[in-house]
Amino acid sequence: MRLAFDTESEIPGAVPIRRFGVVLLQTDEIVEAEFPALLAGTNARVHYSRVPSAPEVTPETLATMEATLPAAVGLLPRSAPFDVIAYACTSGATIIGEDRVAEVIRAVRPGVAATNPLTAVKAALKVLGIRKVGFVTPYVAAVSDAMRDKLSAVGIETVSFGSFGVADDGIVARMTPDSILRAVSTVATAADCDGVFISCTNLQAAGIIEEAEARLGKPVVSSNQALAWHLLRLAGDDTPRSGRGRLFSLPLMGSDGERPE
Repeated sequence: MRLAFDTESEIPGAVPIRRFGVVLLQTDEIVEAEFPALLAGTNARVHYSRVPSAPEVTPETLATMEATLPAAVGLLPRSAPFDVIAYACTSGATIIGEDRVAEVIRAVRPGVAATNPLTAVKAALKVLGIRKVGFVTPYVAAVSDAMRDKLSAVGIETVSFGSFGVADDGIVARMTPDSILRAVSTVATAADCDGVFISCTNLQAAGIIEEAEARLGKPVVSSNQALAWHLLRLAGDDTPRSGRGRLFSLPLMGSDGERPE
């Protein structure tokens, strides 16, 4: 016998499912661990793909991902009606370029919104009113400098900076949350900043944001936290949520600095 069935779109009154495609680096070990908590209670469904990436994070190795990113996007389920697709690499988006990353994603999946951690962080710092930022990174100098330049171009001044100075992504993924919390405190107290940005999707940072904000009395933003927030906001979910830092209480702001109506 042939069995009857319903599809999700046909169920009356069903809460809409937010569908996100996320392209991870081959070396990333943290996004899939942090996103369940960051997206808890949002009715989000995340589909992951991976792009080949070298263990060593340098401008040269990051740039090579541009050529293989289309294939990685293409491996996301073709039948899934995605709200947003993200390339989950802060440093990669910096080197390849945010506009180029979005262009590549949309060439494979036309009409879908696109983001990445750098774009998400810029939006996050804007809604939090952070103009003078303390910057924590694991990167070597060439990558960190490029990212600081990107922030400076949109009026965000790095007034305090600290790096673990590690190029090996496998080591970065094993840095303890306590180490990251200490780094945030050190950078935040080194200069008068409005808040702190912890860069890199492979750092275990999302779980220390609330404690760091409580200690410092300032907002703290991480790459994964900002990316999860941006995915939700781009998909039309502006619901404030607790336990994920101040950022998750805020909606997106328009390009003119005003909250959209």
